[in-house]
Amino acid sequence: MLTKRIVPCLDIKNGRTVKGVNFINLIDAGDPVVLAKQYADLGADELVFLDIAATLENRGTTLDMVLKVAEQVNIPFTVGGGISSVEHVDKLLKCGADKVSINSSAVKRPELINELVDKFGSQCVVVAIDAKQIEGEWFVHLAGGTIPTEIKLFDWAKEVEERGAGEILFTSMNHDGTKGGFANEALAYLSNLVNIPIIASGGAGTIQHFADTFVDGKSDAALAASVFHFGEIPILELKEELKRQNIPVRI
Repeated sequence: MLTKRIVPCLDIKNGRTVKGVNFINLIDAGDPVVLAKQYADLGADELVFLDIAATLENRGTTLDMVLKVAEQVNIPFTVGGGISSVEHVDKLLKCGADKVSINSSAVKRPELINELVDKFGSQCVVVAIDAKQIEGEWFVHLAGGTIPTEIKLFDWAKEVEERGAGEILFTSMNHDGTKGGFANEALAYLSNLVNIPIIASGGAGTIQHFADTFVDGKSDAALAASVFHFGEIPILELKEELKRQNIPVRI
């Protein structure tokens, strides 16, 4: 059985790690390169960096950060935010990123998924989906959750898989930052719907929430931010408890 992955997420704004609740009210959480090194040393399986305010002006900063992270860590890491071209991905991978995460750009031009897969392979293409449950239906949102669409989560997830993406990073906007647990019902449905790994995001607050998303949500990986950034859940302690519950993890 494949081991379940623990993935700290670092949301980046102006070169700093930030954290908010339901995508707003951001507070500073530290230097992303320093945090990345700590997480790698503490047993994280992978890292995700999301430039949440990516614009043309700060892409240079992102490339510089990727280079520094690659020098410091020995675990795979994914970079996302403002990525909309094969050329940009090429630069990120050459700087040391292992995977890229695309979100709004993939919704606006789905062919981008095919182009990236054709050029770099499925294994390095992660499609992030931010979705909100509204009156029982999950709808995709763009631009860091600020722009609602009429696209349904499960339809888009299926298309993403068909276009060759290697993984889906699903963030429930309803659960993000609330520390009330992951959207396990939607995650389980997603996992049954597609045959590529699903990374659960949004809602981690306790060690049990991670166990629940692996068992009930059928998630392949669990991503979290503030519980790691502020030391609320030590990664080794988390993994030891998961192992005790017979959930396969790498220690």
